[in-house]
Amino acid sequence: MATPLTDSERRKQISVRGIAGLGDVAEIKRSFNRHLHFTLVKDRNVATPRDYYFALAHTVRDHLVGRWIRTQQYYYEKDPKRIHYLSLEFYMGRTLQNTMINLGLQNTCDEAIYQLGLDLEELEDIEEDAGLGNGGLGRLAACFLDSMASLGLAAYGYGIRYEFGIFNQKISSGWQVEEADDWLRYGNPWEKARPEFMLPVHFYGRVEHTAQGAKWLDTQIVLAMPYDTPVPGYKNNTVNTMRLWSAKAPNDFNLQEFNVGDYIQAVLDRNLAENISRVLYPNDNFFEGKELRLKQEYFVVAATLQDIIRRFKSSKFGCRDPVRTSFETFPEKVAIQLNDTHPALAIPELMRILVDVEKLIWEKAWDVTVQTCAYTNHTVLPEALERWSVHMFEKLLPRHLEIIYEINRRHLDRISAMYPGDWDRLKRMSLIEEGDPKRINMAHLCVVGSHAVNGVARIHSEIVKNTVFKDFYDIEPEKFQNKTNGITPRRWLLLCNPGLADVIAEKIGEEFLTDLYQLKKLLNFIDDDTFIRDVAKVKQENKLKFSAYLEGEYKVKINLDSIFDIQVKRIHEYKRQLLNCLHIITFYNRIKKDPNKQYVPRTVMIGGKAAPGYHMAKMIIKLITSVADIVNNDPVVGERLKVIYLENYRVSLAEKVVPAADLSEQISTAGTEASGTGNMKFMLNGALTIGTMDGANVEMAEEAGEENLFIFGMRVKDVEAMDKTGYNAREYYDRIPELKQVMDQISSGYFSPKQTDLFKDVVNMLMNHDRFKVFADYEAYISSQEKVNDLYKNPKEWTKKVIKNIAGSGKFSSDRTIAEYAREIWGVEPSDVKIPPPNEPRE
Repeated sequence: MATPLTDSERRKQISVRGIAGLGDVAEIKRSFNRHLHFTLVKDRNVATPRDYYFALAHTVRDHLVGRWIRTQQYYYEKDPKRIHYLSLEFYMGRTLQNTMINLGLQNTCDEAIYQLGLDLEELEDIEEDAGLGNGGLGRLAACFLDSMASLGLAAYGYGIRYEFGIFNQKISSGWQVEEADDWLRYGNPWEKARPEFMLPVHFYGRVEHTAQGAKWLDTQIVLAMPYDTPVPGYKNNTVNTMRLWSAKAPNDFNLQEFNVGDYIQAVLDRNLAENISRVLYPNDNFFEGKELRLKQEYFVVAATLQDIIRRFKSSKFGCRDPVRTSFETFPEKVAIQLNDTHPALAIPELMRILVDVEKLIWEKAWDVTVQTCAYTNHTVLPEALERWSVHMFEKLLPRHLEIIYEINRRHLDRISAMYPGDWDRLKRMSLIEEGDPKRINMAHLCVVGSHAVNGVARIHSEIVKNTVFKDFYDIEPEKFQNKTNGITPRRWLLLCNPGLADVIAEKIGEEFLTDLYQLKKLLNFIDDDTFIRDVAKVKQENKLKFSAYLEGEYKVKINLDSIFDIQVKRIHEYKRQLLNCLHIITFYNRIKKDPNKQYVPRTVMIGGKAAPGYHMAKMIIKLITSVADIVNNDPVVGERLKVIYLENYRVSLAEKVVPAADLSEQISTAGTEASGTGNMKFMLNGALTIGTMDGANVEMAEEAGEENLFIFGMRVKDVEAMDKTGYNAREYYDRIPELKQVMDQISSGYFSPKQTDLFKDVVNMLMNHDRFKVFADYEAYISSQEKVNDLYKNPKEWTKKVIKNIAGSGKFSSDRTIAEYAREIWGVEPSDVKIPPPNEPRE
């Protein structure tokens, strides 16, 4: 087998990274050595690989800092409207390579490191992922930060600096085991602590109504310490800030109560306050109503709003004193985007500040709040919608509960004036859900308190208007918008797939990296044999490289001629990894039944984390790994089918998986996946999609041509019709012999010989209460997979479809998404102004 080119070797050949501008290699080497000797190694005689990584990170950071300071000065002087993106999750992955690319330093660093006798790729691999997110929502926030900086918007990401991010997943005897993600144990070279901007956050206490207004008294204080991470735009010298808050106990925390002398216990109790930023809740698309989680949500919002208001009051050219006392212009200078309902408390908190602290009258404060806030909805699954108990609110945030009640009273007054006597409608639209316990519907709070509400793909935004928020849409249709998600082409093409980026750049130049619609020009080369060959060759090299990685990690021999069939995402019933599993077993049975027939070989890879408390998701992982054990060790099957569970799927692994995929599995039940962004990454990197008409798949089929995807299964209207008539799984089981065989094997213990009833819960769910109707799409899925096999036998036609997909992926740049948010929600215009670099004088 030919050894794959290393990325280092390939980079030496690559034009797209601007080989001509190699920059000052000597200067990078000097800086690297200085950091290595003075910052890191000091008294030790020997440097470790981690020392080399940190020396390089500090060297690259030096190039960031001047631009960062200059960008912030520029904003201070120009005083633009500032965008504040509030998210409980930022799934950033690694920073080093992305920073080198965005600053145009990659070649210089590569050459310098090479001359020092080191390997850049090995150093990049030492960096820990910043896994401060669960999946799509947190990764979207990261792509958005990249695009906001690249579009020259004055933008800030605000979130929590979790000490432990998303857990590390180990697979042990086929079961998922969680380990804490101690990502900060070696320090984080990309962040800067800013203790001078530390802020108090209040909890508990009581409310007193006085002649001067409401007062929130006897609160417990936790301090919010900001850590700033620079976010560079692509080659425009703009460096924005992601500010993450860490919880600190004040020095007198609990000491007042301990005057009886238990000083030690009082100091130990500081942990109670600091637990707020300890760990990321690992649930994706599931609401867990724990008090600590509510504390996290209020903590980030309270600290952020103080920060926003401080900046609003003092940001005027040439003046450091507070100069803005009137909040009239607040919405003209400040935009707050709520990434799902997790930061929904920004609405009552802003009201509290404006009414209780700044003494605005309610009506004016409400107008300012609504004009400032906008809300992005990310899911229609009922179990994912946040509904907090009123009792918990009353204890933790008593003043906010009063404010929410008042918002609700005025809101319901307005509805009953429009629909007199329509009590059902009032009940449906209330922010408070009656019952035991009473709950606050956070999505309703967001809709009422925002001037714009958007879904994240066209089909999702329609579902939001027609079902989830139909009553709200009826009265304020102008509020509702769609903003189809996107991904940053810097990380998800240039960084992860340099070979493909180069082949594209040779044909159409490099502008596609900041204007992804340029990829349409590739359609001019759809019949160009050389181009077809080059695209296929890059895919083959990526498969070679990834299989070398897999052979190292999993000790499996990979058939490079097989279809790399990949489904990587969180494990969830609605994402239907089980449907994929049924296809694997069906294919296995076909090989066993007729071993002499010619089959198109496959390597099926499934990866993703299950929420630790999600029993069914963990059983799905166990089923996949058990099937893999049987299939991979069956000599009759041989090289024709391999099943691999990709352990600990994360951003840095995605960067390896995505470029190597032939087939991308996007098979959720129609109407359940809000958008998806993995689907876009695979499309851009030359995989073909097998998928349902769900989320952004619909728009992908539109952009690339439906005939260039493998679309199968029920549409939303079919699912709705089936919900009315009832879904009967047994009918499919009785009618389809291959499906019956598969289910009988699973339930009889064929894949779990030591424990025959191991999968009884999975079987019971599929047969008797499957909300996501796996069997209803089984036949269509299997037949679509047969079409995949037929096309794969014709490599040239396959690659032509690949090129059509790449050419059609321009819409799915997060630059396009952010430009739409900017113009249609935030009221700002993207800018292509290039701030002068630090070594050039300012005008």
